[in-house]
Amino acid sequence: MHAMWKPQKFKAIYLIATLYVLTLTLPVAAAVYWAFGDMLLDHSNAFSLLPRTPFRDMAFITFGFACTPLYFVWEKAIGMHECKSLCKRAAARLPVVVPIWFLAIIFPFFGPINSTVGSLLVSFTVYVIPALAHIFTFRSATARENAVEQPSKYFGRWVGTYTINVFVVVWVLIVGFGFGGWASMTNFIHQIDTFGLFTKCYQCPPPA
Repeated sequence: MHAMWKPQKFKAIYLIATLYVLTLTLPVAAAVYWAFGDMLLDHSNAFSLLPRTPFRDMAFITFGFACTPLYFVWEKAIGMHECKSLCKRAAARLPVVVPIWFLAIIFPFFGPINSTVGSLLVSFTVYVIPALAHIFTFRSATARENAVEQPSKYFGRWVGTYTINVFVVVWVLIVGFGFGGWASMTNFIHQIDTFGLFTKCYQCPPPA
């Protein structure tokens, strides 16, 4: 979020985020699918399949890390971002945590929810909006001439850049938002019809 106020730092922030995904998120996900891939085909609740170990319990802590950007936005909105008291900031985060916790109890379908959010929201925020913003920002010749960084000749300069942006927007809208959104919403509705709301243990294996 802080990188938005200093756009020149965004490349470094984006690179660090990409390295985080490549070195931590992807290897962990690959390891889980490698060990429990067959069972995950019809059980998207990976936590019910993992052995009951401290490592599995530690995975629940990542909930707080995943919500950190949302915490920052909320604290900024209510004027608590500069507060030095950790207790006050923790209390200020309760209006964010409690609704998420309540919704997680109602809809414990992490896999379908994750795919729905990815297809309907992430596709827009990561691909469509940045590409459209670049197109509209540099739509005039004056803006293109005064651009801080000129597109690389390897990508065809401005014509190639516009072509790539248009392709990304059209492709993501059709495949990601269209087909992906339809498939994820269909699966989400199916999960609700199958397991209902407030299920005691979502997709847990039967007791031995």
